Amino acid sequence: MFRCTISGLPIGGGAPVRLMGVINCSPESFYSGSYTPAAEVFSKACQLVEDGADIVDLGARSTAPGAPPLSREEETARMVQALSVLEGSGIPVSVDTMDPVVLEACLEYDIAAVNDISGLLNPEYAATVSDSGLPALLMASRRAVGDALTLEETHLALSMVETRAHAAGVTEYILDPAIGLWQNNRTVDLDWELCRNFRDFTTYMRPLLGAVSRKSFLGGLVGKPPAGRLAASLAMAALLVCNGADMIRTHDVAETRDAILVAERIKRNQ
Repeated sequence: MFRCTISGLPIGGGAPVRLMGVINCSPESFYSGSYTPAAEVFSKACQLVEDGADIVDLGARSTAPGAPPLSREEETARMVQALSVLEGSGIPVSVDTMDPVVLEACLEYDIAAVNDISGLLNPEYAATVSDSGLPALLMASRRAVGDALTLEETHLALSMVETRAHAAGVTEYILDPAIGLWQNNRTVDLDWELCRNFRDFTTYMRPLLGAVSRKSFLGGLVGKPPAGRLAASLAMAALLVCNGADMIRTHDVAETRDAILVAERIKRNQ
């Protein structure tokens, strides 16, 4: 297992499961209850850390299919405004963007990692990540964001991500199997299959990210909107930890921390 280190914190390879708390600066998000205005970013980040987050993931645009378009300028402005209030706080921050120009602006600040849901599809972006020396979270994407339609295609996408990372010289990264309705032709059945077979992704010998917080496939099962999906999210987070997840990304840090502790306790006795 190749470990990844973010702000001195080892991830994978027997290290404790790490917790990534979401700071969502996009009012267009699928989960409106997660939106954090710029004036509240600092207090939100402090609360996430107090609740147990090891790193906060800062994003400024919705990536859900059908989300209204957002200009590069607006995404940059939102990210810079949020990063400026976190500068000097000592809180490890990852930036969730797939735009190389936005990333360049973020690199003017003290960030700890890059979260790229396009899995280094953009060569300019990949080169920027490599030059920065930062660790990256890379999602399974073949020719477009989260475009795999089967478990087999997801494995192919992850292999392609690894090839792009190697070519760009990005050596420290965490793999994300891309659970979620990233494209209009994706189905919730695939999300369940990815979760059911999550342990298979450990064959890549890289740390794995479990990112299922309040997603549609859970809502479809329990019949609830994003605001009512906490319990389902916690159940799935615990299951993913039991099946190899090294980091969990969540909107609900305090509750997810408890779920992780339970799952890790079970794993110790297996």
